[in-house]
Amino acid sequence: MEVVRKKMSSVNVRISSSSYQILKSLSQNKGQSMQSVIDQAIEDLRRRKMLEATNLAFSELKADKTAWQDEVDEREMWESTLSDGVKDQ
Repeated sequence: MEVVRKKMSSVNVRISSSSYQILKSLSQNKGQSMQSVIDQAIEDLRRRKMLEATNLAFSELKADKTAWQDEVDEREMWESTLSDGVKDQ
């Protein structure tokens, strides 16, 4: 069995001295590379922003009573598909 390893490319990014010190401390405390800590932080931010956008969209949807009722009606329609007679496995 042959293991294929991808070579990750990298770029340099400037950060402030205080951010570097925080990054260094986080890296040491977690026992991970600085690159790994940065990668995780970026992914966490990406997910948080996606959830914030989703929450905002739902808030706007709920503010429109007609649109929200359409959403509720559609959910109820989809709920009926669960009673298709097929037993859970």
